[in-house]
Amino acid sequence: MIIRPTTNWLRMLFVWDGSVLKTIVPQLLLILAISVLAVVTHGHVFGARIPLDTVPFPLIGVSLAIFLAFRNNAAYARYVEARQIWGRILIAARALTSQVINYLPEDGDGFERKLFVQRLIAFVYALTHQLRGTDPSEDLARYLSKEEVEELRDMQYIPVALLDRIRLMLARAGRKRGTGEPLLWILDAQVSELAASVGGCERISNTPIPFAYGVLVHRTVYLYCFMLPFGLVGDLGMATPLVCVFVAYTLFALEAIAQEISEPFGTDPNCLALNAMTRNIERSLLEQCGEQMPEQLAPCKRYNIS
Repeated sequence: MIIRPTTNWLRMLFVWDGSVLKTIVPQLLLILAISVLAVVTHGHVFGARIPLDTVPFPLIGVSLAIFLAFRNNAAYARYVEARQIWGRILIAARALTSQVINYLPEDGDGFERKLFVQRLIAFVYALTHQLRGTDPSEDLARYLSKEEVEELRDMQYIPVALLDRIRLMLARAGRKRGTGEPLLWILDAQVSELAASVGGCERISNTPIPFAYGVLVHRTVYLYCFMLPFGLVGDLGMATPLVCVFVAYTLFALEAIAQEISEPFGTDPNCLALNAMTRNIERSLLEQCGEQMPEQLAPCKRYNIS
């Protein structure tokens, strides 16, 4: 994800990083070539004029706008929900750490507060890697023993396994200290919130926008842009390529943006900055425990740190 300071209107015209322009340049060049062909041939193909004028394009444009608006709204809703879920993970992790520090201080009864927080941080890293389909071993090894990393390596749902171990630690500590069910309920509520967040992330990750919508929008956008030069060339003449490329840029860019943000856990420039958010949770929990914090990551500058 790219986050940049507010820039003036002139610089915004030439922003490259974070823009989807670089991904749609080939399509725009194709539309430019078709537009130039339409101008050179005066709308004729193989000697026959394509019988198009400007009348049908507004009608098609209205339908296309509706489809694009639906897909972009659906994609943005997924993006916002994913960010809200990670906000709840941060809140629940902080609350659980604070409760453990204050309600279950280390007093020689076998409860390892440091290990508890390490497993909680490992859980956050494991979730990030699960959502992106990457290997979590390196990040887990910073907080877990080699034996525990090996035990977790072959599991399909490592975040869930770590939450089970966290819950077991709390249950054992509660039984040994005789703290009673109310305290365990308070602590377990935060663990359940983290588990619900895992499920929410999995739902977004495993349930994409129905493929048929993407196909419909994709085909309609391309057919519209391919036909547009032959409908405008009679009225615009030499200006046809400029207008057609501008219209194509708008439509192709909207489709590309929707594609990026509909998968909020990806690594495209406009996806969520999971690495930065994970590091933020890690730093926050370590600070609560009075431990040394790693350097902060910031999603900014050239490309995505996410």
